[in-house]
Amino acid sequence: MKSKLKKQFFSLASEVLHSYAIIFFSNNKFFGALLLLVTFFKPFAGLAGLIAVLIAIAFSAYTGISKTTDQRGLFTFNGLMMGIGMGTFYNSGLAFWILLVILVILTVIFSSALWNLFAKRGLPFLAIPFILCFWLVILVTRDFESIDLTSRNIYWINGLYSLGDKEMVDFMMFFENLKVPSFVVMFFKSLSSIFFQDNVLAGILIFVGLLLHSRISATLVVLGFMVSMLFNGVVHAYDSGMNAYLLGANFIMVALALGAFFVIPSIHSYLWAMLSVLLTFVIAIALSKIIGVFQLPGYTLPFCFVTITMIFFFSIKVQAGRVVLTPIQFYSPEKNLYNYKSALERRYHENYVPLQLPFLGEWIVSQGYDGGITHKGDWSKALDFVILDSEMKTYTQYALKPENFYCFNKPVLSPGNGYVMEIIDFVEDNEIGKINQQQNWGNTIIIKHAEGLYSKMSHLRKNSFKVHVGDYVKQGDIVAACGNSGRSPEPHLHFQLQSTPYIGSKTLAYPLATYLAGQHGVMNLSYFKVPQETEMVRNVEVNESLSKAFEFAPGSRMELRAEGFENTNWEVFTDAFNYNYLYCYQTQSIAYFKRLNSLFYFISFEGDQQSLLYQFYKSCYKICLSTAIPITIHDLFPLQLSKNNPGKWLQDFIAPFYIFRTLHYESKNRLDRSDDFSDLIIIESRQDLHYFKTSIPKENATITIKDQKLQSFTINKSNKTLTVQCISKG
Repeated sequence: MKSKLKKQFFSLASEVLHSYAIIFFSNNKFFGALLLLVTFFKPFAGLAGLIAVLIAIAFSAYTGISKTTDQRGLFTFNGLMMGIGMGTFYNSGLAFWILLVILVILTVIFSSALWNLFAKRGLPFLAIPFILCFWLVILVTRDFESIDLTSRNIYWINGLYSLGDKEMVDFMMFFENLKVPSFVVMFFKSLSSIFFQDNVLAGILIFVGLLLHSRISATLVVLGFMVSMLFNGVVHAYDSGMNAYLLGANFIMVALALGAFFVIPSIHSYLWAMLSVLLTFVIAIALSKIIGVFQLPGYTLPFCFVTITMIFFFSIKVQAGRVVLTPIQFYSPEKNLYNYKSALERRYHENYVPLQLPFLGEWIVSQGYDGGITHKGDWSKALDFVILDSEMKTYTQYALKPENFYCFNKPVLSPGNGYVMEIIDFVEDNEIGKINQQQNWGNTIIIKHAEGLYSKMSHLRKNSFKVHVGDYVKQGDIVAACGNSGRSPEPHLHFQLQSTPYIGSKTLAYPLATYLAGQHGVMNLSYFKVPQETEMVRNVEVNESLSKAFEFAPGSRMELRAEGFENTNWEVFTDAFNYNYLYCYQTQSIAYFKRLNSLFYFISFEGDQQSLLYQFYKSCYKICLSTAIPITIHDLFPLQLSKNNPGKWLQDFIAPFYIFRTLHYESKNRLDRSDDFSDLIIIESRQDLHYFKTSIPKENATITIKDQKLQSFTINKSNKTLTVQCISKG
């Protein structure tokens, strides 16, 4: 019972802190706690805000709003702002608290409705529920005699006596009287105005918390404010100051939102952020004139309007890599940026159907894309393959007949799953050196893999087809044999991708998923690339034992045991988006993974970085499921996985413009031949931190596979060793 209550308390505390942190687009609980503290510089406003958050959380739980979004504070931060706002401007009383409950519930309802309305377009609703509800408060309280305005907002310093008497006031006034340029004071007061304050210390604490959370965010809030100050110096619109009624906050928040949160931070996003500050400046003046007719404040409406409009603009304006909307939100500009950069190659493949080479064994690309013989014009994106011997010849002792060529009559495979759309099987094989220009393509098969994606294999042997038109074939199925029909002076396999199902269709440039490629006997893994002319290529032969060990089917479970750790239980699940993940019951950590042909790799990790699941995630970040030949896999970790230090902080500041610090991963497999009666596979992986051209070893790991199961993994780091035993539960 105590354990359950403790878990519920920490869950509630997490939701509360996220409600504060999300105001600055963060889910950092320490930052959230700091913001909570700042709100109590006005004690009653802070109390009203905290109570409002609890009401919003309770109502969200009662109505069954998505737990995931609720824990991030997305549906409750508007209620928090409602509580702080009402606690700032109105006196306490029964009517006050009743109205607060009503309006907080209304912010949750508005948030839920706007979420479902805007999410279809990939747009945020931001502070719109708070603004609408606070306008309601202003309008209705004009007729409520039992609710009146308070003077606490004017004489806020007096409220500090309730917290710390004269010492607290003197401490606060020390910061108010700092000998610094006026624009610095204005900046900190603009930050504090987000919580309806006009307080230098509050602004300093908010900025320090923001700096600890994100160096990119801290840079952008300064940049946004400075741009607005410089522009104001030209137009002289707000010579009395820009922190009243959250005015300065509009410029700060729009720079943060459009410079680093809703888009991937870059030089282009920074430029758009500065332009958006100027747009916000103009719109703020215009909106103040419009809503001023009703004697209503604009608050953060200019920020909301510009941010939503610009995100919509970015979503419809293709800018070819200049401004990239954040694909997966990690609630940290650094995490968004580093995950985006490290996953560029991984996301790249999601646009393609995974196809493989259409043959067994090792062949050479005799003519590649834009080849000088026949691959020209609309038919330039094609590949020709032949087989060579050790003397680099395509035939045996005499090249007299097609049968003397190594590739003749070799099986031709389906490069992917699909339906057979067309077969030509009446063209005779040519004599060596002669060609058939009337039936140019010779015997041919066309397979449909997806809408607008067809593969075509030509110059096949007559009467060698194993399938018929309309048949469904799987990747790797034998469909025919290599021949010498059509425009083919000697046996070879012509392979191309095309967007239509017709003989003679234009070719389509398209990468193959995974294959081995190299020259002079050295083979490397190629990942979603196009084989190059003169390259030796072959499909990756998957090791069945290794493949089974990393199958991780939904519902499968595993128990992990390690000295110094409690026994840990993992289970495999599939989410609503069809992504598989490992879930740790003890730490509530999650590691998303994928299987692609001959590769197993992790996509992302969420949760406790001290957990065994995190150690496994790092050790098996990307694994090749083959042991046929030595293969070394290389990849990049998201940089936020490295520890915070001066180098990491410096990289964070300049990361949108230049990356000088990278965290590298590599792995390789080997068969252990010491025991003839066991199928033992050893995977060795390592992590290195690279500064420019300097490499610093960080840790290495050894993963053991036996009898088609993950047996153990060992981590070596800083002269310490952690060995984890894995027990499969089926």
